[in-house]
Amino acid sequence: MSEPILTPAVARNLHLAAQGMLQPRRGRATKADVLAAIRRMGVLQIDTISVVARSPYLVLWSRVGDYDPEWLDQLLAEGKLFEYWAHEACFIPIEDYGLYRHRMVDPGSLGWKYAGTWLASHRDEVERVLAHIRTSGPARSADFERTDGKAGGWWEWKPEKRALEVLFTTGRLMIARRQQFHRVYDLAERVLPGWDDARMPSLDETRRRFVLDAVRALGVAKAAWIPDYHRTKPPHLDPARLADEGLLLRARVEGWKEPVYVHPDHAALLGQAVDGALQATLTTVLSPFDPIVWDRRRALDLFGFDYRLECYTPAEKRRYGYFTLPLLRRGALVGRVDAKAHRKTGVFELKSLVLEPGVRISDRFVRDLAAAFTRCARWHGCPQVVLAHAEPAGLAAPLGAALGQTLAAAA
Repeated sequence: MSEPILTPAVARNLHLAAQGMLQPRRGRATKADVLAAIRRMGVLQIDTISVVARSPYLVLWSRVGDYDPEWLDQLLAEGKLFEYWAHEACFIPIEDYGLYRHRMVDPGSLGWKYAGTWLASHRDEVERVLAHIRTSGPARSADFERTDGKAGGWWEWKPEKRALEVLFTTGRLMIARRQQFHRVYDLAERVLPGWDDARMPSLDETRRRFVLDAVRALGVAKAAWIPDYHRTKPPHLDPARLADEGLLLRARVEGWKEPVYVHPDHAALLGQAVDGALQATLTTVLSPFDPIVWDRRRALDLFGFDYRLECYTPAEKRRYGYFTLPLLRRGALVGRVDAKAHRKTGVFELKSLVLEPGVRISDRFVRDLAAAFTRCARWHGCPQVVLAHAEPAGLAAPLGAALGQTLAAAA
């Protein structure tokens, strides 16, 4: 059987279809839809920055539309999800827990995420924290009073917080729930009482699953993209081997030297893609930690979009803004917006909107962006959208007018 040949645009559509981002969702979202979206992605990255909605909530909104953010918290508390180190810190479907046990058993493989040297010199403190939770029940870091005399801050965690994190990384504690987004830690055997390490898949099977699951989530994947999805360590399993075994499908993309791989679960989607039947119609705002853009190299290869989050860049060196959100429009990444939700005043501020070079500004393009910004603002509880700056200069007037019309229609 010859390998299907895809255009880059068709490859993008296949990727978006696999991510649930090809077309707008029809009908009102349910909690089951939120869980299904996470299972489709495989992992949902966690980040605490809240200039707009915190990243995991925004990633879900981009896929399912308006929903109650408490559903994510409930799914964690109900045991449908767990937290661990995947691409980074992530919410993960509980059925994949066994795949991550190898990282818990060998936490040194996680590099900086595991404070092994600190643990070796603070075992008594760690055991005291563990004993406290065993006796008194689930606990937050805030439940332990700081006694070392140091100030707080990202790199000045109190010993109890460090202990909680090292116990989490080694799998002795799990996150039972979140309270105002703060982690609540409990013994792993209480959070997941039925688990037995005899159910842990072999390391070889785990490596195979991570490759297969990454390819399924990506829809279409170069071999070089696969390890980043779950941040797997070498040696990496060659997807060509899985294709030879019939576990993956091969395809070609025009202009690309290397083959791409497609999961057999997406065989029907691949056929539709080849026939030109996958039409991208969704326009939405993305989180910087959305799987579509979190791999800079992949976003550049697939979308021609060079994206870097600048919140860690000194202010004077930023080109686009502190927390720029990529803009997905009908199968293309067309720009980025530095936005801020002023919830107290009900204003969703578009501080700086910059389109990609060569993007054609049509009436439909402007309407699509205005509708996406309005939906996002409304979900943030902001009835007003304010555009402060736009590039190119000719975008500001028509978009400002469209935003006014869209908001009036939504009122």
